[in-house]
Amino acid sequence: MSLASDRANFSTAWAPAKVNLYLHVGAPGTGGLHPVDSLVMFADTRAADRISARSAPFIHLSVEGPGAKALQKAPNNLSLAAALALREACDRTGLGVSMVLHKVLPIAGGVGGGSADAAATLHVLNEMWGVDFGEAALERIAQQLGSDVPACVRLRPLVMRGAGERLIDVAAPDLPAILVNPGIMLETRRVFEKFDRLGANRAFRETEPPWGATPEEFAAALGEYRNDLQAAAVALCPEIERALKLMRAQPGCLLARMSGSGPTCFALFESDQAAAVAAERIAEAKKKYWVRATTFRGAPPIPLDD
Repeated sequence: MSLASDRANFSTAWAPAKVNLYLHVGAPGTGGLHPVDSLVMFADTRAADRISARSAPFIHLSVEGPGAKALQKAPNNLSLAAALALREACDRTGLGVSMVLHKVLPIAGGVGGGSADAAATLHVLNEMWGVDFGEAALERIAQQLGSDVPACVRLRPLVMRGAGERLIDVAAPDLPAILVNPGIMLETRRVFEKFDRLGANRAFRETEPPWGATPEEFAAALGEYRNDLQAAAVALCPEIERALKLMRAQPGCLLARMSGSGPTCFALFESDQAAAVAAERIAEAKKKYWVRATTFRGAPPIPLDD
């Protein structure tokens, strides 16, 4: 996690969008939890929230940016919860912080905005407070905050399995992409309920993730996978299908699919330029859409132990 010194002694961390390139979901088991098998990658700072923090007597959070108004009605904020959880874990009750969350990512958008905010908060306060927990310790704290938060702490291409608690690092190239939200919020709970009513995937099984050295090769391999929640989300929000159709029509588009429980969708492109042009065209055609050109950040193959 890259931290930067900001104005007035603030320390800052980025909270990028978490994108499910595929999401296979099984029937709910004991406790009602659905097993998942999902490849996750993270956007660059063009599609990211931002957390800034400086020392203060008490823990306080303010929210600004285009998404601030929607968050005012939220009963809990994961950034605040993350600060409290870290303070409790290090058993230093006197720690305080004044935080500013600059909210850009769509609320209830299927790109893990709240989880990314929480993870960024853990990283920035871990350094600012001098706690110096390692990644494994931060991931354990993150498990208390939500199933997506540990992945956002790790912030690299990975596969999520189980109920999201099993994380496996994977290799992937950098992928030029766009993110498109049709200007609608969609609760995860509603999508899973619809998924169950439509008939859960009882043939669910964990699969090896795709591989390709170039965006074209990777997108071709990814085409063999799917998002099992997409049909349920489209049934609740038909605008998702219209957004996907528009994305697929853009020159250079290699693949378009919904992320997570929606409604945000992504499209992979053959080049950064093609992605930028597509984002500009869609934003011009659909004024109410939230649109960003970005790059899903890759990682090299993990070296094998001798």
